[in-house]
Amino acid sequence: MKLSEVLIKPILTEKANAQQESLRRFAFKVARKANKLEIKKAIETFYGVTVVDVNTAVIPGKNKTRFTKAGFIQGRKSAYKKALITVAEGETIDLYGAV
Repeated sequence: MKLSEVLIKPILTEKANAQQESLRRFAFKVARKANKLEIKKAIETFYGVTVVDVNTAVIPGKNKTRFTKAGFIQGRKSAYKKALITVAEGETIDLYGAV
């Protein structure tokens, strides 16, 4: 798998931001077929940091329904793989660089 296909996007939530500040842990949405070694190599290549630990979790898809003026709408959120990356002491990943 190419390194450019491994990382999809960073996960920017309140919980992820709290872990960035306290634990130096960053969350990314990654390809379902990517393994921990490929994820570590991609992060080190693209962001220039030293990765200490990689934890992964497959988040299952969920059924979503809502009632609107047009009627009852049903759908499904797709499943994805999440990687929690811990970087070395004193290093950080700038996710908001060009904002």
